[in-house]
Amino acid sequence: MFTKLSEILEGVNSVGIAGHTNPDGDAIGSAMGIYNYLRKNYLKIDARVFLEEIPRKYKYIYGTDDVISSDEEDFAPDLFIAIDSSTIDRIGFAKKYFDSAKKTVAIDHHISNENYADENLVVANASSTCEVVFDLLDVDKIDKEVAEALYTGIVTDSGVFKYSATSRHTMEVAGRLIDYGIDITEIIDGTFYRKTYAQNQFMGRILLESILLMDGKVILGYCTKKLMDFYNVSKADMDGIVDQLRLTEGVEVAIFVYAMDDEEYKVSMRSVNEVDVSKIAVHFGGGGHVKAAGFSAKGRVHDIVNAITAQIELQM
Repeated sequence: MFTKLSEILEGVNSVGIAGHTNPDGDAIGSAMGIYNYLRKNYLKIDARVFLEEIPRKYKYIYGTDDVISSDEEDFAPDLFIAIDSSTIDRIGFAKKYFDSAKKTVAIDHHISNENYADENLVVANASSTCEVVFDLLDVDKIDKEVAEALYTGIVTDSGVFKYSATSRHTMEVAGRLIDYGIDITEIIDGTFYRKTYAQNQFMGRILLESILLMDGKVILGYCTKKLMDFYNVSKADMDGIVDQLRLTEGVEVAIFVYAMDDEEYKVSMRSVNEVDVSKIAVHFGGGGHVKAAGFSAKGRVHDIVNAITAQIELQM
């Protein structure tokens, strides 16, 4: 098993990099961290990043304008690196390039990872994939642009260093990244706390209409496509809602369900102590972490929620 990125780059002239569908801060940060590292230190390598549309709040990360968001072009890389994706299907359209690569590598921190690549580096106790990526790089070859990308993923996936996977090593890595001169206040505010006026109004509406289930142990927030259209928000504006629901006193599990299309929904879950929501997500074809996970579902909301609460009951 490789311990440094340089080990898997020997003899490589082209690299494809992809994170999971609906990319979050960790998927974007780890992919762009590797991409910027290659651009700086491996000038002869043709490196390309394949990600779905990047939310505007992450556009400050250097190189995001180079990201390819479709499979229209032909590219058969010597090496393909799948980032922050527990299953091969999670990389979406980029699977075309994964399949055409001479060698594949998966770098991840999800305990549910299926070890689908030729080589798999899965550090399940890491706060984020960005933390794993940092350990693969030569610290003397990291610059501010790489550090900014990696710090973004660590901050977002650790919930600003408050989730249970945050360790001493996480804090040490974050501290070393700060030494490269990144603006940590702007990164944290911009990616985690800052909201538009419409986002604040929308979140308030979801909180106002949320309901308690299972004797107050579960809280549910739900929104229709019609409500999203009324507030002029998109799936990119959903960040932070399920985390706010989780902070409700007495709640063990927070569920946020929002419409993607007619009878097609995205489900996000957060837990406090007792429930492993990653097991529930995997049961429904998704994935994630012990206390933060999600999946996509089709059908009626009532049936989807009943199926989720049945799985919660099995653990409680």
